[in-house]
Amino acid sequence: MHFLDQAKVYLKSGAGGPGAVSFRREKYIEYGGPDGGNGGKGGDIVFEAVAGLNTLIDFRYAQHFKASRGGHGMGRDRTGKGADDLVVQVPVGTQVLSEDKEEIIADFTEVGQRITMLHGGMGGRGNASYKTSTNRAPRQHQPGEPGEEMWVWLRLKLLADVGLVGLPNAGKSTFINQVTNARAKVGDYAFTTLVPKLGVVRHKGRDFVLADIPGLIEGAAEGAGIGDRFLGHIERCRVLIHLIDIAGDDPADAMRTVEAELDAYGAGLEDKPRIVALNKLDLADGELAEAFGDELKAAGADAVYAVSGATGAGVEALLDAVLGYLPDRTALERESEGGVSHPAEEPASDGDKPGEGEETWSPI
Repeated sequence: MHFLDQAKVYLKSGAGGPGAVSFRREKYIEYGGPDGGNGGKGGDIVFEAVAGLNTLIDFRYAQHFKASRGGHGMGRDRTGKGADDLVVQVPVGTQVLSEDKEEIIADFTEVGQRITMLHGGMGGRGNASYKTSTNRAPRQHQPGEPGEEMWVWLRLKLLADVGLVGLPNAGKSTFINQVTNARAKVGDYAFTTLVPKLGVVRHKGRDFVLADIPGLIEGAAEGAGIGDRFLGHIERCRVLIHLIDIAGDDPADAMRTVEAELDAYGAGLEDKPRIVALNKLDLADGELAEAFGDELKAAGADAVYAVSGATGAGVEALLDAVLGYLPDRTALERESEGGVSHPAEEPASDGDKPGEGEETWSPI
């Protein structure tokens, strides 16, 4: 499935149906009088957040949404049929912005949330409604109100509890593959992850969503590399896991680089709690991990976890720390209790713990 997190669409609600001009013509009825009915109401444009979607790719192929107009009134005082509402389904986490992207019109954060974006026009009056004691045979009617129309931008911010950040090749894809059943691409080159990936972690009876975004490099805020366009997908996360390659040239400098890009992006990311993890522990020994851990603490990290996304070593302790930042019940757990599936790409995994005999690691 292709990933698309922004789309521009055109919306137009339905116009109201016109009222009718009609007069009764019946045998043995001396004074028939007007009997033209009113027009029906036009259809509304309604947005609804649904489970099972995590991309806006559908809006690449369908960009115009027009609701039907109301039915026209008819004789014998028959009112026109009201048009059905046009329901546009969007993923949870979608924001609807004005055409200039300056105003957030709607923000969909829960499954089943519905918002009427545009109201359909009211139906016009038929001539029966104009009858008075002095106007016994009116011939006027209303054509029905026109519908509303507008261009809007849709912007998707994935709903995840925990976000993964780090330099390219820090092992984020391997890590998310280890703790979830996601199948992120892994390769021995930078930027193997080109779009955000979601996975569901099941750890000690808790379920939460983990998001992996493309790696950040120095100057990402100015557009270097893939840039910072995907950072919006971790704005809603409660905690960030900062993965650092233990085999890199300078882990402390790597941490400062990513921190600087998060600060430059803003939007609250600079204030989000972070858990620092030295990854690829299978490529180094404990003594080196401890030395690098001291450097990272000196650079500002509160605690440093040594982990291996390839073998699973140290992952359990890291996930234990993550649980301390989660609410009593995550959105995923609330949905599971209600029998609604989450739009994450892959199901939950029980493979996030080291096997028997493997060495476990606590914070350095």
